[in-house]
Amino acid sequence: MRRTRALKPIQTTKNVENILSCTEVGQPLSPMARKFHEPESNVYIIIVIGFQTQINPEVVKANLVDTFLKQPRFSCLQVADEKNGGQLKWVRTEVDLDNHVKVPSPDLNQVESADMYVEDYVSNLSRTKISMSIPMWDLHLLNIRTSKAESVGILRVHHSIGDGVSLMSLFLSCSRKVSDPDALPTLPASKKQKPCSTSSGGFLQHFIRLFSVLLIYWNTLVDVVMFLITILFLDDTKTPLKGPSGVGSTPRRIVHRIVSLDDVKLVKNAMNATINDVMVGVTQAALSRYLNRKYGKNKKGGGGAAGNNNLPKNIRLRATSFVNLRPYLGNEDTAETMRSISDVKLGNLIGYVLFPFTIALREDALDYVRSAKATGKRKKATLEAIYTYFMAKTFKFFGTKWGSFPTQTTLWFSNVPGPQEEITCFGHQVAYVAPTCYGQPNALMIHVVSYANKINIILSVDEGIVPDPHQLCDDLEESLRLIKDAVIYKGLVDCNVY
Repeated sequence: MRRTRALKPIQTTKNVENILSCTEVGQPLSPMARKFHEPESNVYIIIVIGFQTQINPEVVKANLVDTFLKQPRFSCLQVADEKNGGQLKWVRTEVDLDNHVKVPSPDLNQVESADMYVEDYVSNLSRTKISMSIPMWDLHLLNIRTSKAESVGILRVHHSIGDGVSLMSLFLSCSRKVSDPDALPTLPASKKQKPCSTSSGGFLQHFIRLFSVLLIYWNTLVDVVMFLITILFLDDTKTPLKGPSGVGSTPRRIVHRIVSLDDVKLVKNAMNATINDVMVGVTQAALSRYLNRKYGKNKKGGGGAAGNNNLPKNIRLRATSFVNLRPYLGNEDTAETMRSISDVKLGNLIGYVLFPFTIALREDALDYVRSAKATGKRKKATLEAIYTYFMAKTFKFFGTKWGSFPTQTTLWFSNVPGPQEEITCFGHQVAYVAPTCYGQPNALMIHVVSYANKINIILSVDEGIVPDPHQLCDDLEESLRLIKDAVIYKGLVDCNVY
């Protein structure tokens, strides 16, 4: 068994006294953080991490003191301020790690399937909430061998502490490369736009710039109107994936499927798209397959036979798709900040867009990626995410309805980039990372995260609405295969190189 060791911290000029005097302590929670305490969106982030070695709980606890506990939000209570109308504020407290780190000891002789044991354990966590009498996070260490890992760690954090990108930054600041134990992980580099030349072009150059600005404002106006119409009355089509009101408080079944990042990049390069475009296209194809099967089972007289198009026409199915408003994780300044664990800024600096998904059976599998690429390009030329963030900050003036996450959409969708190579966390080599949420006002959430040469697709579902999430995982995997095969068949990539 590989020996684990304590994390060797990268040097920082910050000291503990500076960390403890964080300006957040004693301050009220931000409007976005309070939003995650709403009854229909009391959201927790849950991160399942597979390791290639058994976990040493004492090593993990020792490292938590020098990492997580140096983050004020992991060492603060959320306390109602009676002098300010009961508004929650951050209050420093002493942290007893025994209240946060759980090390269950299952009787392996009684465990029929280790994979199902872990899946059930995570599902049972979604039935519970963390007491507000302690900082709202906990860590569960399961030394049980599954088909994908030698052990599993489960980190649960209330979403008011931070969003996916800030928690990913914290996780990566606690990690090191397997190939270089003293080096931070490498993040996907952000693409810097080439500045427009001012030496030529003259009037045409200015006209293009003006047109681009006007297009952004026009798109934003259209998206804001659509957002308001959605909040008022425009609901998604009632499909087997659409949850009823109140679904935010139901338990979740969390499953994941690992696919090849190389396959996704193959399609990405052939289609001149982004990884997000490809994964949205794959998701559209998978949801179409899944719904076609569901509608087919309800048809009588053999109408639902395999191969038939059983989908109703004009299905309106949209995702609440989250957008990070921080500098991209691969930004050089952000990477430098990560060198100091105490300087990683937690919080919820996110907006969201209403992203329409095309639900249809396509003869050409690449059409799913083409439509995702077109919609993605359109959503990049809008300030919708900034508007929804602004609404969250000011909803107290408009009423909760206008600032809450929309319940009219069918699913939540999120995509977070991860490290480009194998990493260790507290000396334990990581096999996979599977983050998702529960408590959201939708019956389905699909989260995509990259790690080394893999992509992990994580589903968080209400089993009353989606009773067969593993089948949906199969549809996602099969859809990627069909899209990849279509790229190769059409000669869009050099098969010999591939």
